[in-house]
Amino acid sequence: MFIKPDYNIKNIYEIDLEELKAKGITALLFDLDSTVMGSKRGYYDKKTLEWLNMVRKDFFIGVVSNNYNPEYIKKVSDCTDFPIVFEAHKPDTKVAKQFMDKHNLKPETTCFVGDRPLTDTLCGKKLGCVTILVDSITADTEKPIVRFARWLERLSVKY
Repeated sequence: MFIKPDYNIKNIYEIDLEELKAKGITALLFDLDSTVMGSKRGYYDKKTLEWLNMVRKDFFIGVVSNNYNPEYIKKVSDCTDFPIVFEAHKPDTKVAKQFMDKHNLKPETTCFVGDRPLTDTLCGKKLGCVTILVDSITADTEKPIVRFARWLERLSVKY
């Protein structure tokens, strides 16, 4: 099975926000780990926070994460001032759909952004959202085995 994201770019900073606005997108839902935050870090770096604050001027921002670790959830929640949901079980859409309903988000005006085609892109596609596949926000420092696993997973992506 091939998964075709609507956009496949290097990282979140390369998202063409003006193009998304022109397409009627009003909300961006991000995966957490490796998309807007280094995996298992529990904090946003300064560059990302500045970018997110700029983005939120024109878009609703939310995070949909599969993480289920209570200590990590608390750490992330303490440093996040926009809506976030954990234990999403992506690519299943139930939790993400409930999150979207709670915040009055419609699939046709929502963009789902993540680093994993088999969880993030697939979930966004199943919801009917525009999808953006990005590489890991920490791609330049990831271990070779992690890079290899990402390469294998991306064999499912149709460009």
